[in-house]
Amino acid sequence: MIRCLIVDDERLARELIADNIRLIPFLELAGSCKNALEAMEILRTEAIDLVFLDIQMQGISGIQLLQGGLIDVPMVIMVTAYENYALEAFNLDVLDYLMKPVPFERFFKAVSKARDQYLLKRKQPAEPAESQYVFVNSEYSLIRIDIDQITYVEGLKDYIKIYQMGRDKPVIPRLSLHYMEEKLPAGKFLRVHRSYIVALDKILSVRKNRLFVEGAEVPFTENYREGIMRYIEQRNF
Repeated sequence: MIRCLIVDDERLARELIADNIRLIPFLELAGSCKNALEAMEILRTEAIDLVFLDIQMQGISGIQLLQGGLIDVPMVIMVTAYENYALEAFNLDVLDYLMKPVPFERFFKAVSKARDQYLLKRKQPAEPAESQYVFVNSEYSLIRIDIDQITYVEGLKDYIKIYQMGRDKPVIPRLSLHYMEEKLPAGKFLRVHRSYIVALDKILSVRKNRLFVEGAEVPFTENYREGIMRYIEQRNF
């Protein structure tokens, strides 16, 4: 996992970058700060691999931070509203230079470059596609659940129902929906309702406040609409 730090004096900008980070499985949000001084403290005390850095901030600018404020400089992606600093930024060996507002596909291209550099630096091959599975206790048995076969998960009071491709009945372990959300791979599953998590690649259509997944209809609430539509828009023709 690539541990990321966001440095931007605009709250909305920090939140948008954080949302994008959460959608990408190989990224982990390690911290978010509103100025360079906060960033310097985190960088001195924590292992950070990638910084999303604004340029124009109160006090020390992003450029000034790179010019003299750091001893061990991690990978840096500039995220700014000002295009006239690009040459200066690249002279400081930044990995990429993104202009606000940043489309998700452009963001993903930049962090993919960071991932390649991260793996090259550690002389590790790219991670192979995982065939993940877990075992859960249900009906006095340990039952194997193949992660890529899950269509959606429904939360009950003390249990969850795990629905899978090719199975008529759900598996019902005594687990919380929050626990299941933490265990499922980030970027592949999305909480769409206080009682539902869906597999993003199993969504067939969206109608009003309903998702149609393999073999079922799942409601979603308005505060989750943005995340759903962002995923779908990435795959629009």
